[in-house]
Amino acid sequence: MSRGLYIRGIPFISSDRSARIIDIAIQLNTGNYDIVSLQEVWSENDSRILQNMTKKVLPYAHYFYSGVMGSGLLVLSKFPIVSTIFHGWTVNGYFHRIQHADWFGGKGVGLCRIRVENDRYVHLYNAHLHAEYNIKNDDYKTHRVLQAFDTAQFIDATRGDSMVQVLAGDFNAKPGDLSYGILLHISEMRDTCSSELIATYECKDNAYTSKAALAKNSTGQRIDHIFMRNSDDKVKASVMEYKLPLPPRVPGKRYSYSDHEAVQVKLKIEELQEADITRLIKNNHYNCRRNVYYTTSNGFKAASEKNTTGHFYVADTLLQMALINEGITVCERHLKQLHRDRIAYICVALFLLIGFLFMSEFPVTYVYRTIFILLKLVTFGIVLYCLFMGTLWNLIERHGTMSGKTAMEIKLGGLQLAERESYAI
Repeated sequence: MSRGLYIRGIPFISSDRSARIIDIAIQLNTGNYDIVSLQEVWSENDSRILQNMTKKVLPYAHYFYSGVMGSGLLVLSKFPIVSTIFHGWTVNGYFHRIQHADWFGGKGVGLCRIRVENDRYVHLYNAHLHAEYNIKNDDYKTHRVLQAFDTAQFIDATRGDSMVQVLAGDFNAKPGDLSYGILLHISEMRDTCSSELIATYECKDNAYTSKAALAKNSTGQRIDHIFMRNSDDKVKASVMEYKLPLPPRVPGKRYSYSDHEAVQVKLKIEELQEADITRLIKNNHYNCRRNVYYTTSNGFKAASEKNTTGHFYVADTLLQMALINEGITVCERHLKQLHRDRIAYICVALFLLIGFLFMSEFPVTYVYRTIFILLKLVTFGIVLYCLFMGTLWNLIERHGTMSGKTAMEIKLGGLQLAERESYAI
């Protein structure tokens, strides 16, 4: 049984944080959960409280340290965590946008290798993608797309001998969004939720949902997900139950556990007999690759439904190619914007620098000297800021974007090669 929950635990900012941490720990201590994936545990003290209060039922834990504030990712487990890896993303917001603060979190994807029984392992991936602050003018779309692709590649590279892989977290992406499609299909995982009616954010009964959000969308959004895949051909993993386990408000309190709803999935993992393995392998041989396309308005589409045998997810090559092509296009647009930003920052810096030099020679009376000195300091500070943003930071952002774009191009080339070979056969 796996459970994901976005804590909303920003110190000094998040409402009712200390009380909610205790209430969440009490809920996790009920023994109803085997593996728990938490996001936005930004305080180390909150992490210690959660671990200490649940150690009798969830004795194994790992907190992923990263960035200035920490990654915010915490995993609690009934089963032994035998190894961990944290993979930081190359693009992760902007340091100067303090009001968004994603950059300070040092976000990435954390992996816990969990031993559920003798020589049987589950890989639990915990991730929190960059937030979408403005749906009409989303400056972070490229970042989320690259984070999604990077995470999918990381999952593919670290599957190893695990029988099941589970990815749980706040992806800040709705079904149909490009980053959702890339993360789901490039990793060849399955969404454990099969209902379009479930929402996990901006729900009407949540204490932290604003009236403005409800006015725009009274049904809420599903941006918190649990994906799964099993890669051991001797076992079958199936979803037995998917639900939102917690009530809208903490019992007896005016507040909710978080502004996001918790998600719980119960998985059944069973050994397969030789006859079952033969039948499933035989059923996997069918064509599912026709008329696949991607549109930004409708999301990813295919002529046939998502293909699954109930054992393995069968990847749709053309769908993967369409999603990656769109991801590359997003990166190319972002690179052009970075080039324009670089020119703008440099021009502003040169203009203000010339003005600063003229100001140095301008005679000022004693009465206005203090104000004039402050004005020169502010101007010089803006010059340094523009030079930094137009040179060093612009290069960091460009190289991070290029890293993801070239990785997408290589993946696309591999898929195209496999597609040509399949037709040649």
